[in-house]
Amino acid sequence: MTADSRLRGNWSASPYLHLIESGIYNPHTGRTLPVDDPRYTMLRRLVEERSALTDLDGDQRGLADDGWLVAAGEDLSRSYRLRYVSLETHTVCTQACSFCPVSIAPRKPEYMQTELFERLVAEISTHRDTLEGVTLNNYNEPTADRRFVDQVRTLLDHELPVAVLSNGSTFSPDKVDALVAMGPITYLSVNISGLDRERYAAERQRDHLQMVLEHLDYMKDRPIAETMDLVVLGHQDEQHRADTAALAERFAGSRFNVRDFEIMDRAGYLAFGLKPDRPHNLLRGCDNLGSRPIEHVHINPEGRCILCCEDYDEYHVIGDLTRQSLHEVMTGDEIARLRRMVYGLEEAPEDFICRKCVFALCGAR
Repeated sequence: MTADSRLRGNWSASPYLHLIESGIYNPHTGRTLPVDDPRYTMLRRLVEERSALTDLDGDQRGLADDGWLVAAGEDLSRSYRLRYVSLETHTVCTQACSFCPVSIAPRKPEYMQTELFERLVAEISTHRDTLEGVTLNNYNEPTADRRFVDQVRTLLDHELPVAVLSNGSTFSPDKVDALVAMGPITYLSVNISGLDRERYAAERQRDHLQMVLEHLDYMKDRPIAETMDLVVLGHQDEQHRADTAALAERFAGSRFNVRDFEIMDRAGYLAFGLKPDRPHNLLRGCDNLGSRPIEHVHINPEGRCILCCEDYDEYHVIGDLTRQSLHEVMTGDEIARLRRMVYGLEEAPEDFICRKCVFALCGAR
């Protein structure tokens, strides 16, 4: 078949495109078509209507060549492009925050075997050209693992973009010094709940604030990471704004960017936090730091891969890395089926996790 005859078939917008504020995002290529692109209106209409084209003009041929349009019958449900890896090496958390499922259903301690960790890092490194972050956690505190520094070193030895997300409680000066000597890593985020000790202890069920502040004071002027964020968690209310302002003043002039972040309900797991007004009827994808089913992989300490970070109970297991390669998991039957559900190509069950999630993309029916 010639290129010209191929372009005379039916074409439609990829069903995996995201309609976002800045334009149209393609998780399979990592590209955004901005709203001021002359082709934007036409492509958006195709996305919204899920309609088809026959003969393509010059602009439309360009969209097809760049992956915005797909030929009739083309199945992208097994395609992926890794941007982020959550490699949870253990299940231990040092706190039990009220805004986290750990406070409701604490997990028994599990640790990833070092041999498995090293094999997975080698596999993950084959995706380094597209990766933007590799974390050592999901619902755990990564610095609580005595192997933490060695694990970071292994990731850096494989030239991977290390991202550390921590509550700061066990991020002691010796670990800071070790990371500075090795690094900088790509990203550091420490979350905090304000400067009121009593409120902090009540919210996190641990009286850690003074220790965390001592650790933050040690970190604040040291080049641990290229980007260092201090994330203030709250409900976007007056108290949250006051907490953020107080922390911004305390750490002014340091390497920390003080940012506020609104607590969400973990796709219906918690009884409070940011949530949809009602369950989503027509699913059209996921935009939670990109597409979770296409651009992320979440690995637990036993090597099982989970659909999403919000799936605390690990209901949607997409594969097992003790028996499969990473590529086999990311192109397998289960993740392909779930991608089709997340993007509305197959009808998802009424209780499907994405229907309750604030990060789900949806359309009108």
